[in-house]
Amino acid sequence: EVQLVESGGGLVQPGGSLTLSCTASGFQLSDTTMTWVRRAPGKGLEWVSTVFGDIGRADYADSVKGRFTFSRDNAKNMLYLQMNSLKSEDTAVYYCTRGGKPPSDSGPFDYYYWGQGTQVTVSS
Repeated sequence: EVQLVESGGGLVQPGGSLTLSCTASGFQLSDTTMTWVRRAPGKGLEWVSTVFGDIGRADYADSVKGRFTFSRDNAKNMLYLQMNSLKSEDTAVYYCTRGGKPPSDSGPFDYYYWGQGTQVTVSS
């Protein structure tokens, strides 16, 4: 049984920080390419970041590059998205998925496995 469970979302003021977690079960994160995707209110899905299982590096959307850090803890079978200098535009439901980087930031998103998502709200 493959399952992804996100946690760590909440309300934060602009400029603040949050760390999202994704707990994976049913498979090993080691050598598995994983992706964070988000959906802002009234908008479509947007690619955030991908960590590549074969080489262990991460790519980021231009909108979050330099502010977000995607990491893995293979021993704990968990993913983390450290979000710094948060902006109101970062308000969204964040999902972790098993799969690679999409052709564009807007998709297509054809990932087979999704978590339930965790809500991040950036507001004063």
